[in-house]
Amino acid sequence: MWWGRIGQVRDEFTADLDPVERQRLKAYVRAEDKARFLLGCTIVRRVLASRLSLPPASIRLERACPDCGKPHGKVRSDGIELSVTHSGKLVGVAVSDRPVGLDVEKVDPGLDVDGLARLSLSEAELAALPQHDGRARAFTTYWTRKEAVVKATGVGLRSDLRTITGQPDGFQVIELEVDPGYVAALAVVSAEPLDVRTRSAQVLI
Repeated sequence: MWWGRIGQVRDEFTADLDPVERQRLKAYVRAEDKARFLLGCTIVRRVLASRLSLPPASIRLERACPDCGKPHGKVRSDGIELSVTHSGKLVGVAVSDRPVGLDVEKVDPGLDVDGLARLSLSEAELAALPQHDGRARAFTTYWTRKEAVVKATGVGLRSDLRTITGQPDGFQVIELEVDPGYVAALAVVSAEPLDVRTRSAQVLI
């Protein structure tokens, strides 16, 4: 996994984007959204460029949605599994030889925990939620684990998150230590224990 912060973004990164990425970048209104998207693209391209001994701009990426064909689906590259996530100031990219999902969320103390929990937590998780000291953090932890799983499958939030609990069959799911105020999770379609290595994107950019 590679982690970066939006303060690391530089305008020159846009030179490596393909036409689809440039269009998507232009569509963002807020500067922080532009920075998160640009940094995610840059990390992906530079990680793959290093692995494949190619210039970052020459890396061919596929983002077609399996439902509509528009370029907002999970990023893919031949023979390499990827997952990109961002929240607040953090941007993360997971690279694996197996389907992988990575999710990070900034904990929002003002989150409507009860409303969101009814839509996304199982009955057992709903029952356990009041037992946690920090309900917003506990809910966000549940959420990141579930979202990491659906990102690994490529299905995304079209799934009923209430049916995804614990460690689903065929998956390895782990919680990650990230910056204070954030929670994150990694899911890999594998029955084998994970060899997780975390690196700073600063060495790439």
